[in-house]
Amino acid sequence: MAAVTDATFSNSPPGGMFSSALGNRLLLGVGIAAVIAVMSAFWLWSQQPDYRVLFSNFSDKDGGAIVGALEQMNVPYKFSEGGSAILVPAAQVHQARLRLAAEGLPKGGNVGFEIMEQQKFGVSQFLEQVNFQRALEGELERSVQSIAAVQNARIHLAIPKSSVFVRDQQKPTASVLLNLQPGRTLDAQQVSAVVHLLASSVPELTAANVTVVDQNGNLLSDSGRQDKTNKLDPNQIKYVEALQQSIARRVESIISPIVGAENVRAEASADIDFASVEQAAEIYKPNQTPDSTVIRSQQSSESATVPGNNLNGGVPGALSNQPPAEASAPLVQPAPAEAAATVAPATATAASNTPPLMNTQKNATTNYEVDKTVRYSQQAMGGVKRLTVAVVVNFKREAGKDGKLQDRPLSDAEKTQIADLARQAMGYNEARGDTLTVVNSSFAGNLPVVEPEVPLWKQPQNIAMGMEVLKLLAGVLVMLMLYLRLLKPMLRKLVTPALPAPATPALADGSENPVLLDASGPATPAITQRGYVQNLETAKSIAKDNPKMVANVVTNWVSNND
Repeated sequence: MAAVTDATFSNSPPGGMFSSALGNRLLLGVGIAAVIAVMSAFWLWSQQPDYRVLFSNFSDKDGGAIVGALEQMNVPYKFSEGGSAILVPAAQVHQARLRLAAEGLPKGGNVGFEIMEQQKFGVSQFLEQVNFQRALEGELERSVQSIAAVQNARIHLAIPKSSVFVRDQQKPTASVLLNLQPGRTLDAQQVSAVVHLLASSVPELTAANVTVVDQNGNLLSDSGRQDKTNKLDPNQIKYVEALQQSIARRVESIISPIVGAENVRAEASADIDFASVEQAAEIYKPNQTPDSTVIRSQQSSESATVPGNNLNGGVPGALSNQPPAEASAPLVQPAPAEAAATVAPATATAASNTPPLMNTQKNATTNYEVDKTVRYSQQAMGGVKRLTVAVVVNFKREAGKDGKLQDRPLSDAEKTQIADLARQAMGYNEARGDTLTVVNSSFAGNLPVVEPEVPLWKQPQNIAMGMEVLKLLAGVLVMLMLYLRLLKPMLRKLVTPALPAPATPALADGSENPVLLDASGPATPAITQRGYVQNLETAKSIAKDNPKMVANVVTNWVSNND
């Protein structure tokens, strides 16, 4: 007998087999497409770009405009948690910012002078003034927000109406509310810059009328209302530090060529007088000599009185009222004896005719200038009261007798030379009380700083790289599993042609036989469908060994078609 063989036959018509095969192929095609779509989506997810912040802390109006512009530019975007920032791929951040800046985005929550472009016809003067004030406040807010430490700014201007009366005029005032960046502060100089920026932008606004407050309610600008006499000025501290560093650097630079750049260290301490002194003095000096005196004013008076009532007058008449005759001098001077003889009778004659003497009083007042020196001196701030400099010099390294390098201390002459150079470099002034100390000592070696070694799995760059590698491996692994478990079997079924459904052989009387005939023994149950070639060979073998059974099967097909 022949060996046991399996036969698979179907009692369905050929058209049904074709439609069933087509449906199976269609389902396989849909399954393959679904698997490919899943693999593509997972691959795209594994290759998702890194998103960076494009803009943050924007108003809702600006956010809508930015999103609309990004959609027009076909730039993918997403929002951060809370919607406070817009994220775009890292490779497109700068390009998107430049293109949005060309469109004037973001505009900011404040309104600038562009509001004046939307004026309607017939607007009132009051509305024009309000719009102008809003525009001015908005422009100032934009200017203040340009400071790196300022995140947001609100500015309120109180501009009074102008009056023709001088006593009724009021100065404008301004208040500024600053929202600073997290962890950032403004120093006094930056606050003063904000105050003067506003004072220079609004007419007749003074710096004393500008108030600056931060988001925590701290008053940043005192506007000269507080006493600063007991406060340290940061500029003074910076000046002292800069002066001390300059002195130390000069000392090191002058000594370095002698001992080496790494063999000298210098530190300076400066006592600076920041007091501003103004002095006015008037000094009076006594007159030294009469020749050096200067007459300021002189006054003299003279009076004469006649004693008694003995008043002798001249002869009444015209002769006594005539003026005296002109004096005449002789052309030839007489001899002294003759002159005396001539003068004596004349004097006697005059004396006999002269009225009695009168009391004469003379007063003279002379005022002299007094020496006076007026001195006005003003001492500038920042004067040096005292300098203290300390210099440490390393031992000098030289080759010994054995050729090895050895350290030796400096000699007294070398120390004196270094000290003289340091005095000249620091500007030593003995009258001022300056001090200089030079110490020669061996420098301790720089011990290596042992930093704890960070494990590889804790290093940030390795963590980021590991995450990227794991992401890529996960994508490859999932795609491989989908291919081996789903895609490959589906493709194999799609390539292999479908066989007709198996049918149990029919007996001669037309009844179905659920068993296969075995020449060697009893019948066995039918086994499942196998490959097309194997089934074909099995059918040929059965037709050859049992043609009667094959004839019955064909007869059954024909009868079913009828």
